[in-house]
Formats: sequence, structure tokens, C-alpha cells
Amino acid sequence: MEDSDARRVIEMAARDSYGRLIAFLAARSHDVGAAEDALADAFASALESWPRNGIPDKPEAWLLTVARNRMTDARRHARVRTEALPALLMIADEAHAVADANISFPDERLKLLFISAHPAIEPTARTPLMLQILLGLDAARIGSAFLIQPAAMGQRLARAKRKIRDAGIAFEVPMARDLPARLEAVLEAIYAAYGSSWDDVAGADPRRKGLALEAIDLCRMLLRLMPDEAEIRGLLALMLHCESRREARRNSTGAYVPLSEQDTEHWAKPMISEAEQLLKVAAQSGCVGRFQLEAAIQSVHAQRAITGHTNWEAIALLHEGLVVHTPTIGALVGRAAALAEARSAAASWAQLEAIPAEAVRNYQPYWALAAHLLARLRRLGEARIAYGRAIGLCEDPAMRDFLAQRLRTLPD
Repeated sequence: MEDSDARRVIEMAARDSYGRLIAFLAARSHDVGAAEDALADAFASALESWPRNGIPDKPEAWLLTVARNRMTDARRHARVRTEALPALLMIADEAHAVADANISFPDERLKLLFISAHPAIEPTARTPLMLQILLGLDAARIGSAFLIQPAAMGQRLARAKRKIRDAGIAFEVPMARDLPARLEAVLEAIYAAYGSSWDDVAGADPRRKGLALEAIDLCRMLLRLMPDEAEIRGLLALMLHCESRREARRNSTGAYVPLSEQDTEHWAKPMISEAEQLLKVAAQSGCVGRFQLEAAIQSVHAQRAITGHTNWEAIALLHEGLVVHTPTIGALVGRAAALAEARSAAASWAQLEAIPAEAVRNYQPYWALAAHLLARLRRLGEARIAYGRAIGLCEDPAMRDFLAQRLRTLPD
């Protein structure tokens, strides 16, 4: 068998099943860190075995069995927590039973999401923990998303996993009365996972290719669990609006196309329709939250497919509401961007300058917007510096090329 064929199947398993595999193992062993280590060993074994012996009929069951063996061996050698051994010994048998029945193994992802949001876990670790254990993102990438050094993020994640193990946190979906208190962190993690996939539209990272669909799938599962929560509908609507434009973000040559210049014929109309219906139902709750506001902003953008123009005044007004509700750096930069289109570059720049410099030192969207505004204000020397900073902070090659082209077209 070609190594490339085996690698492709392994990448597919990592992309489509990593979260479910980790959740399955952790829910039975009650040790997230051990589950991660064992599954990493299982994938490494697959890279050695499958090209030589062929791809197994049930790749997920094969991975679970190898991971279970690794966990059991580690427990025996360490001679600690031997009470976990019986549960570990049952994992492979259960995996084989599921495989023989030709059905999917139980999906424990929501359970693990709510465990990560347990009150015993420090609040700043909850969302990063979900991103790592369910989506396989490393500490460096998570730290970059939260503007935290990788080493510090790694220590924070390790403490949270030890807390789950040592505190004996129950591996179960909380009772209905406890769900709302943990919901915000779960929604944040799902949205962060979607954002990670959005940053990798070029597809350089195979693991991130499936994150968008996985995030949407998790949100649908969450909505089935808590159908009366308007913010879940808001988040699902937001992601569907953004996902509807995925194909329009690149032209035929692979070059980046900004939202205002995208061909609306390439937008996925069924996703837009579903998002609009979700927003309509959410609005009936009378309780407006962050994700509903962000989805409403994207809804106004979507109207360009019908009207042919963008209502920037409406978008600026919604951004004002978003900043009042959730004054994050992203919301502040988004408000300034909307104001540039609705009013003037000078008004936008005044708001952008009011953001503390330390907060945006490594925030790429800030520097991209700053460069655009400074160019409009004819402050060309400063615009060049801002473009250089934005390009240096950008991980997407197509976006870097887009910004470099804008830089080259500045007048002398």
C-alpha cells in the first residue's frame, strides 16, 4: 500500500474523529492527559503499521484499541490509580462491539465540553482546554489566539487536566439547572474552533480542514440539548453566515477576496436561509446576546446578495451594541472598521487610537485596519509601517499577498 494512501486515511481520522476518540477514552478513564498521550501513540503506531499491513476495516476501533492498550500499560507500570484499570480494560471490548454492530461509537464530546467548563476549572483555562482536548490544537496555536505565550498556556492547560483527574470531576453532562452557568464557556470554545478553521482557508493544515464542520456539528448537538437558549441559535446563525461565504473568499487563482468585493453568486444561499431562520427564532426570546449581535451584523452583509449594496449605518449601529455588550478587542476593532465605511476614516481612526497599544501589539486585524485607514488619511509613512506589521503577523499566505499588494500600490 502507498504510504500516501495510509497517511490520507490517518489524516481523515484525525480530522473527523479526534474529538470523539478523545472524549470516548477520557469519559471512561477519567484522565484527559492520559487519553491524549495514548491517542497520540495510537496515531504514531498507525503511521508505522497501516502502510505495511494495510488500512483496517474499522480505523476508529483500531485506534481506540491501541490507545486503550497504551493507557493500560502506562497504568500498570506506574502502579497508581489501579481502580481505573477495569474501566480501561473494557474500552477495547466496547470498541470492537461497536465495530461489529456497524454503528458509530458513542459521541461523548458534549460531555467533555461541559466537564471542561466545570466551576473547579479556573475560568481562563476553560475555553483553551476545550480547544485542546476536543480539537487537538496545540498550546502555541491556542496561546496565539488568546494572546498568551505558549509556555504559559501549556502550564495553564496542564493544571486544568490535573484538576479534572485529581478532583474526581464526574464525566457526565451536568443536570439541567447547572447547564446555563457553563454554557458561555462552551459557546466560546465552539466559536474559537470555528475561527481556527476560518484562519486556514488555504488548507495548509489538514487537521484544521474539518474544524468548521465540527464546530457547526457541536453547536447543533448543543441546540438539541438546550433548545430554548437563544445564544446557541445566535452562534449557529453566525457560523452559517460566515461558512456560506467560504468559497467566495478566494478567486480562481487562489487570491484573497475581501468581503466587500466577493461575488454574492458564490455564497451558499441555503446556509444563509437557515441562518436567517435561526436569528428570527432567537429574536423571539427577547434576550439579546453577543452571538446574536454578531450574527445580525453578518445578516446585514448577507443582504447585499439581494439589494446590491451594504447598509453600513446598520452595521455600525449593531457594532455599537456589541461593544456595549462585549467590549473585546475584536469588537472594538470591528466597530472602528464599520465606522470607516459609515462615516469617515478620521472618525474610525479616532476610535482605533483609543484602544490601548499593549492590547493590540500582536493583534493582526488591528494593524490591517490601521494600515487601510492611514492610507486613506494620506499618512503614507505610517501606513507603510502598519502594513509591514500586519503582514508580519499574518499566517495566511493569500492574505499576506493581498496586504503586500496594497502596500505596493501606496503612492510614493
